[in-house]
Amino acid sequence: MDVPGPERRLAAIVAADVVGYSRLMEADETGTLARLKTHRIELIDPAIAKNRGRIIKTTGDGMLLEFHSVADAVICAAEIQRRMSRRNTDVSAARWIQFRIGINLGDVIAEGEDIFGDGVNVAARLEALAEPGGIYVSGAVRDQVGDRLDEIAFEDLGDQTVKNIARPIRVFRVRLEPDATIAPHSESPPAATPIIKKPSIAVLPLVNMSGDPEQEFFADGLTEDIITELSRFRDLLVISRNSTFVYKGKPVKVQEVAREFGVEYVLEGSVRKSGGRIRVTVQLIDAETDRHIWAERYDRELEDIFAIQDEMTRAIAATLPGRVEAATHDRAKRKPTDNMAAYECVLTAKVLHHRSVREDNAAAQCLLERAIALDPNYAHAHAWKGCVLGQAWTYGWCEDRQAIFSQVEAELEVALALDDNDSDVHRILAALSLNREEHDRAAYHQERALALNPNYDLVVVQQGELLTWLGRPDEGIDWIKKAMRLNPYHPERFWSHLGRACYSAERYAEAAEAFSRITRPDYTHHAFLAATFAQMGNEVAAAAHAAEVLKREPKFSIAAYLSTQHYKREVDRKRHEAGLIKAGLTA
Repeated sequence: MDVPGPERRLAAIVAADVVGYSRLMEADETGTLARLKTHRIELIDPAIAKNRGRIIKTTGDGMLLEFHSVADAVICAAEIQRRMSRRNTDVSAARWIQFRIGINLGDVIAEGEDIFGDGVNVAARLEALAEPGGIYVSGAVRDQVGDRLDEIAFEDLGDQTVKNIARPIRVFRVRLEPDATIAPHSESPPAATPIIKKPSIAVLPLVNMSGDPEQEFFADGLTEDIITELSRFRDLLVISRNSTFVYKGKPVKVQEVAREFGVEYVLEGSVRKSGGRIRVTVQLIDAETDRHIWAERYDRELEDIFAIQDEMTRAIAATLPGRVEAATHDRAKRKPTDNMAAYECVLTAKVLHHRSVREDNAAAQCLLERAIALDPNYAHAHAWKGCVLGQAWTYGWCEDRQAIFSQVEAELEVALALDDNDSDVHRILAALSLNREEHDRAAYHQERALALNPNYDLVVVQQGELLTWLGRPDEGIDWIKKAMRLNPYHPERFWSHLGRACYSAERYAEAAEAFSRITRPDYTHHAFLAATFAQMGNEVAAAAHAAEVLKREPKFSIAAYLSTQHYKREVDRKRHEAGLIKAGLTA
């Protein structure tokens, strides 16, 4: 009777490893492992599953994958390298996580879940040849793929002699489209550049000239989009929409606006929308001289709205002194929708969200659900649905908080898969991670949010908040004050963030002053004030605020309260606990 031999099959094999893994681990073992885990969970494993691949095995710095289709293997590798390249944007070169990938089509021997053989060995040798961020494939892969894959090309590197393979291997380098350019082969941080004063601008609400009150949402949403786009320029300080919208519907003097916000330039204009056409008129004013230095009128079909935004932001950045020389490289790639009805739903939902009213929050949810129904692949709509649901969760505008929390997570996972260059996605993911006490993951998403939109006041203030939780409150104070500068009409919760940071930095007088700015404090604010005054030795004030805590929350306990505080270091938690105990509150 013949004994069956080992199972053999033809497979597409992908071998990948992390460049400079030992160096990264030596420099920051905990941070490197956390970032690798995050990349696996959010990017790599989903890409493998989506393209019908299988993880054969992993090592500390590498992995071996199997695909039934060569095209699927190449598409998966390209997606991983494109998205990893974008994730390294604005991260110090010394902290880049880059993969080398090799792909081969060949015979393998299967033993249980593992595979062996020449097909695997060639893939491993190709991976060793590849440059950081690169993909090398064998001639067999190139022949099978042909010209079937859009936005992927191959560069013939000729026959290569590789270790432990007797025959030469024909090697091809995968060339991705320009927006996925492989990061330079360098591990040295760029040289420091001189600090220069950033040009600054305030964008006033565009005036609705349509004569239709319903179009106010469109004008306001378009204004906000212009602010967001301008904020992507790293060398431009942009006042937030919360501040400039104070002037909505009011006559303004440009020089007074500039003086109030401390900016050099003011952008004003109007929108007229009729049927399927839109006219946007904008003018840029030098506030010091009250001189118009640039003006333009855009009269287009509504479908050209994204081109209008791009042209305006480029023209403004080109006019301002000290403009970014390479702005196109600093701007994050966006994926706007082609469905204009969905776009208008999102614009309106944003405006409603900013009102922070329960009824408006519910209306915003309905609009975002409609936007997603019209265009399920509209990443920004999913991101904002997560944001609006998060607002409902924060304020308790829901019956089942755990169900809402799960919905927020689900929407953000979808948005992240569709477009991981949306700063709001990463901002909210950072907050969610912090709520789960996943500090390293929170830091990763916060870093991404800040890189994608460095002038967004909500991202900037969250940077200060996160640093406080991580035990770096003095740095946190600087970031929170920067957010207040970006948005002089910031929400009151910014004072709460500042007070918490000052308490952690043992700057108690400053903490008390910050918390005193909150006009409608809840029991958590009184708890912080009680602890603050106790640390200052003011027993009377501490006792008064402790009494307010118990009046508003009769079942208050220090243990339950501290479970809602996200300190990473035990010393910071103990400092807070000590202040509460000194104030007379009980465990």
